[in-house]
Amino acid sequence: MKVVQHLGASHAWRLERGVLDDGREVFVKTGAVSALFTSEAAGLRWLGEAAAVVEVIEAGPDRLVLSWVEAERPTPVAAERFGRMLARMHRAGADGFGAPWPGFIAELPMDNAAAPDWPAFYASRRVLPFVRRAGALSAGEVAQVEAAVAKFPEISGPAEPPARIHGDLWSGNVMWSGGTGVLIDPAAHGGHRETDLAMLDLFGTPYLDRILGAYREEYPLADGWRERVPLHQLHALLVHVVLYGDGYRGQLMGAVERVLRLG
Repeated sequence: MKVVQHLGASHAWRLERGVLDDGREVFVKTGAVSALFTSEAAGLRWLGEAAAVVEVIEAGPDRLVLSWVEAERPTPVAAERFGRMLARMHRAGADGFGAPWPGFIAELPMDNAAAPDWPAFYASRRVLPFVRRAGALSAGEVAQVEAAVAKFPEISGPAEPPARIHGDLWSGNVMWSGGTGVLIDPAAHGGHRETDLAMLDLFGTPYLDRILGAYREEYPLADGWRERVPLHQLHALLVHVVLYGDGYRGQLMGAVERVLRLG
């Protein structure tokens, strides 16, 4: 492979654009990141059984080679296609809550061990571990998050089977190409489908109303899903507090307050 462009760095890895011997363009991540790249590759291949994802060409402990995706401007039609595709991916399901590969979000490890139901998985594998890492939170704020966690069983809505979810589906992890959204950088696992939809809402996604409308036509959502959006955003906001500190504390605690009012 020949490197043709250095694209800088992201978190703990370097980014490059390359060309393979057969002429294919590729996107390359390099770095000493333990099992992160092989975990990402496993998630992409799993999601790719039911959705458009970036193709994995090579994955190892210090390098991940992916197909190059030529980006386009999003359109309402592409957003609707993406919404329907996302619904089908979720409906493809998972064997349980969790995944058989190590979990990562950015460079942070996550426990993907199975749990008996989604509220237990979300509390013990996602929210509480990151509360313990969030040094920017005061003791009182930690207590508020823990009070919200205690409510998970009663406010999570009707029980649903494990969905095949991306797990970190903010707008930057959707590339618009080929008339639809292509998934990149997953934290894939068996989870709750509302989590992916709440992530799309967290930092804004183009034509989100079209995505959600098409999604709901394909796979209707349970009553109360809009009110549960802050519940499903808690983990992502905690991750941002861990990574970036005090700047996201206010947004996190606002979501916690809304969760405490549920039910």
